Amino acid sequence: MSTVVAEPGAAPARRLSLLLGAAVALAVAFVVAPPLIAGWLPGAGFADEAALRTGFRSAFVTYWQAGQAEFTPALRATVDYWSAYHVVKAVVAALWSIVLVALGVLLWRSSLRAVGAKRTMFAVAGVIATLVLAIAAVAVLANIQGAVTPFASLLPMAIDGAPDGELAAVLTEVGQALAGHPDGPAALAVMVEDFARYHVAMAVLAAVASAALLGLGVVLWRHREGSAGRVVRAYALAAVVVGVLFVVVAVANVTTARDPVPGLAALLTGGW
Repeated sequence: MSTVVAEPGAAPARRLSLLLGAAVALAVAFVVAPPLIAGWLPGAGFADEAALRTGFRSAFVTYWQAGQAEFTPALRATVDYWSAYHVVKAVVAALWSIVLVALGVLLWRSSLRAVGAKRTMFAVAGVIATLVLAIAAVAVLANIQGAVTPFASLLPMAIDGAPDGELAAVLTEVGQALAGHPDGPAALAVMVEDFARYHVAMAVLAAVASAALLGLGVVLWRHREGSAGRVVRAYALAAVVVGVLFVVVAVANVTTARDPVPGLAALLTGGW
C-alpha cells in the first residue's frame, strides 16, 4: 500500500490560484453583472449608461412638470433599476472584498515563509491585493449609498453634459424653487429629502468604516512584534490614517444632511 505525500507548498499554491481566479472573476462581475441583473426589471432595459442618462433626464422633466410627490411610472422604473443596479454592485463588491482579504492574508503569510526573490514577489503581490481591497471596500460603501437613495444618486445625470431644451428650463425652475424653499412644489420636497438621506447614509457608512478601521489599527498595533512587525506597524498606521479620513467624510456628510438645500442647488447648477 503506497502513501501519497503532498509536495510542500502545493496546498498554499492551489489556494492562491483559486483565490486569485475568484478575485479576477468578481472584478469582471462587478462591471458586467449589475446592468444585466438590474435589466431584468420590467420597463428598465437600458442598453448603456448613455441610454440610462437619456431616460432619466426625460423622466425627470416629466416628473417635475407633473407637479406631484409620487414618482411618475417612467421615473419609478428608472429609480428601481438604479437601486437594483447598486444592490448587485454592493453584493459583488462585498464578495470581492472577502476574497481579497483571504488572498492578502495568504500572500503575506507566503512572503514570511519564502526567501529571496520569492519573498519580494509575495510581498509586492500582498501590497497590490491590499490596494485593490481598499478600492473594493470603498465600492461597497458607495453602492450601499446608491442602493438606499437611488433618486438622489441619479440627480448628477441631469447636469452631466450641457442640459438644453426642456431639461434646461426645468433645472432653472428647480433652482428658483430651491431659493424659496420650503415653499416649493411637492417634487422639490422629495428631492430635498432624498438628497439629505443620501448624505445621512454616507455619514453612517463612513462612521462605521471609521470605527472598524480605528479598531483594526489598535489590534494590529498590539501585535506589531515578531518577524512581520514592520509590515504590521505599517498596516496599523495606515488603518488609523484612513479611519481618521472617514471621520472627516462622516462630519462633512452630516453637515450637508442638516442643511441640504445649498448642496442640492450647487449640484443642479453645476457648482460641485
